[in-house]
Amino acid sequence: MSVLQVQDLNASYRKNKVLHHVSFKVEQGSLTSIVGPNGAGKSTLLKVMLELHPKLSGNVSFFGSSLSKTKTRVGYVPQRGSVDWDFPTDALDVVMMGLYGRVGWLKRPNKSHKEKAMASLDQMGMADFADRQISQLSGGQQQRVFLARALVQDADLYFMDEPLAGVDAATERAIMTTLKDLKMAGKTVMVVHHDLQTVEDYFDHVLLLNRTVIAHGKTEDVFTKEHVYRAYGGSLRWMKEA
Repeated sequence: MSVLQVQDLNASYRKNKVLHHVSFKVEQGSLTSIVGPNGAGKSTLLKVMLELHPKLSGNVSFFGSSLSKTKTRVGYVPQRGSVDWDFPTDALDVVMMGLYGRVGWLKRPNKSHKEKAMASLDQMGMADFADRQISQLSGGQQQRVFLARALVQDADLYFMDEPLAGVDAATERAIMTTLKDLKMAGKTVMVVHHDLQTVEDYFDHVLLLNRTVIAHGKTEDVFTKEHVYRAYGGSLRWMKEA
């Protein structure tokens, strides 16, 4: 079953065309890497699909419906660099924010909501840091907290914008273990990823993007020398030749 369908999506950023006739479908239970060169529109694609950036034209459907009708089934982890980590709040409160879609902004979370948030922090190895101000956490710890915030939503479809960027090896392993567990549980995950060396080990599907879709499908079919050259303009040395 297609949990996400994108049809002829076009978008601009600062008057520059960033997405050009982007179309693809994503099936349930897949773990997809969105790969492409800098400026390819990877982050913009996530934002346009989630209505965080305006589109010029095209259609996006989630579970056969609109985002407004399925929002509680969709989770999003933005780039860590786009977050104000100096905001005066602790790790538990950040995770609790992931429940507001279910609790409501004007209602106080109850004991069960707090328990769910703590369980998500524990899943990411951050339970001992629940009361720690987020500004006092390391980059890897901050990323784990942000992932915990997404997990507590118990979404069916997750979008993550470079969750592995700038994290330590232990955090990278923890994040990938979590993403693969989500896949095993029947969840669907799309990840903007920059490290071509790990694509084949980490993901079962790949969306190669350079303003438009170069190729999309199972990793063994899409992540080939020819497709990667097309996505990167032929300027990238194929890592398998090393």
